[in-house]
Amino acid sequence: MARKPVVFITGASKGLGLAVAKLLLTEFGANVVALSRTESPELAKLRESCGGSLMVLRGDVSDAHIVEEAVASALKEYGHLDSLILNAAIVAPLGKIASEDVSLDAWKAHFDVNFFSLISALRAALPALRKSELGGRVVFVSSGSAVKGTASMAPYNASKAAMNSLCRTLAEDEQGITCVAVRPGTVDTPMQTQLREEGSATLDIKVYEMFLNLQTDKKLIKPEESGYVVASLALKVPNFLSGKFVSWDSDECKEFRRE
Repeated sequence: MARKPVVFITGASKGLGLAVAKLLLTEFGANVVALSRTESPELAKLRESCGGSLMVLRGDVSDAHIVEEAVASALKEYGHLDSLILNAAIVAPLGKIASEDVSLDAWKAHFDVNFFSLISALRAALPALRKSELGGRVVFVSSGSAVKGTASMAPYNASKAAMNSLCRTLAEDEQGITCVAVRPGTVDTPMQTQLREEGSATLDIKVYEMFLNLQTDKKLIKPEESGYVVASLALKVPNFLSGKFVSWDSDECKEFRRE
């Protein structure tokens, strides 16, 4: 009997991360270790229904010690680790680069979550991923913001661009590991709700209206749609995509989308 793959995912309490965790458990037959600041009722229900296949750990991904302990707990429970999905992210602070309302400390706090936590997770997980019998894989959940300058969202734009750069370099540093940065599209998540509810005071008006219109025009992507691609890539991404930035609906990801 083949052993079940083990996937470690950050930011799985709600939205895209929750959808990915559920898909990995119910459709891909994986064991999942989820690290999030909180355990939402939805994640708790999923844990209760999946028995020993889902381990939920609570903690702040910006704390390197917590991340190290979480990976150690995953290895103690399951004995191996095959894939790492780096999904945890925040969108705040919002505002223009020159805005005095956006402090340098706020920038640093943003990067602690959206970028430096990636390094902590990689350093903790890479020794186990190198030993994976399935071939270690890393999926960076990126954004279209990584390759464009959306007004009044500079920290988010910059952190996702840095993520893509880290993915490219990881592919060179760790050639036995396959990694990919994936754009999941504009997904219907709590982050989108936050942008609509708080954005009027901080976002450029055109950007704010864009987010409002995405909901009004029903153009937001369901978490299960692009989440299926993220889950599939976490277990099956081929080496020729290593280091690349791809969109969930691109030709490169066609075979990883739900039929």
